[in-house]
Amino acid sequence: MVLRIIITALVCYFLGNHNGAIFASRMLHDDVREHGSGNAGLTNFIRNYGASRSIMVILVDTGKAVLACMLAGLVFEPYGYQLEGATLGGICVMLGHDFPALQGFRGGKGILSGWFIAWSIDWRIGLAIAIVFFVTYFLTKYVSLGSVLAALTFAVCFAVFHYDNLLVMTGGIFMGLLTLFMHRKNFIRLLKGQESKTDLFAKKNKNVDTSDVAFRKKEQEGRHLGIALHKEE
Repeated sequence: MVLRIIITALVCYFLGNHNGAIFASRMLHDDVREHGSGNAGLTNFIRNYGASRSIMVILVDTGKAVLACMLAGLVFEPYGYQLEGATLGGICVMLGHDFPALQGFRGGKGILSGWFIAWSIDWRIGLAIAIVFFVTYFLTKYVSLGSVLAALTFAVCFAVFHYDNLLVMTGGIFMGLLTLFMHRKNFIRLLKGQESKTDLFAKKNKNVDTSDVAFRKKEQEGRHLGIALHKEE
């Protein structure tokens, strides 16, 4: 059983390494992580390449989430742990999406994948997340605010609907809190009034958040300058 858990976890993790935004941007001979917020997620992809090119991102990130939960659920179903297996698959594919070893550990933030993980485990939670996210987004145009509230809904709903199953409840709460953690910078910018609004249906967004990418470029320039000065000495 232990070996089965380890193999299933690894398969789902590396399945999560296949990032839709990175894959789609490379098809355009580019890397989405070098633009905007530097995040390999759907929102940053749409901001920089437009909604019309995002179908590949959506298909890859939702497909891997559903596939991981289904495969892990089927592996453990003969033992009577289908729901627990699906939760394990969800956790591992989300970790693979957020921290992909095959992509230099620079991945996405897990909202799109997380939403479909929730649908795969419990449709009620998937529906609750959808309502919270889209109502928030259409009222404010802040994708990040919708994402933060959706992540909270994720954790709370698992605690409410699966309080009688410790493994599933704990796994769900963990995924919700992980997604919140991945949006910590967005939350700070929201509090400071510095967060950008996004039109998810636009060809390309004019107001692109460049703060993270700009910071990394300055950091790299600082390193190169330091190396150059060191050589001159």
